[in-house]
Amino acid sequence: MTPLRDCTLVIMAKAPKAGMVKTRLAACLPQPAIIELYGCFLEDTLALAQSLEGVETAIMSPACDIEALSLVTGNGVCVVGQTGEGLGAALTSVFAHFAAAGRRRIIAFNSDSPHLPASTLLMAFDVLSSCDLVIGPTNDGGYYLVGAKTSHPGLFDGSPLGTANALEALLARARDLDLSVRFTDSFYDVDVAADLSRLADELLLAPERAPRTARWLVDWAASQ
Repeated sequence: MTPLRDCTLVIMAKAPKAGMVKTRLAACLPQPAIIELYGCFLEDTLALAQSLEGVETAIMSPACDIEALSLVTGNGVCVVGQTGEGLGAALTSVFAHFAAAGRRRIIAFNSDSPHLPASTLLMAFDVLSSCDLVIGPTNDGGYYLVGAKTSHPGLFDGSPLGTANALEALLARARDLDLSVRFTDSFYDVDVAADLSRLADELLLAPERAPRTARWLVDWAASQ
């Protein structure tokens, strides 16, 4: 595996606010619970990121969330406000900002897969040394991470992010830009009730994969 240097993992995050995070979980959780759960996701994702030796951790967020997220993350984690609105603009901002800062391998990672094995992230950085784009596909047709060594203007333009066609659209744009692509293992993020149920079952068996989230899920189940 290629030694990790000039690597940055950028977590795509929002401040935990009612109606702004994990909205599709409203079918199974009240808003206060969603906010608490998302806070756990974020804490576990940060812990996962900071466990990677030789990798800088940062957050990309809407500009209005910088102050709130800075309080959550504490010292040592740079919180950068995106240019433009929406996830496509946020992803474009990740690579424009960090490539300009001289980082050679940059991966944008979602904030709702806190249980992802650290080995998958390490492999993504390693793979990125020999291709233009690395993608971590999700089981629902999206992706949980995307990495590049430089900014590729237009890569995320017009992509139906957050839909079942997100991965397909990204691959189409990569072909248009003549980018070489490699993949990490397929995984799942937590968007709907079935995802949350699956996560709860898995964390009962292995709570160390996302300890704050595991503890919250056990406490929530006991309170119902």
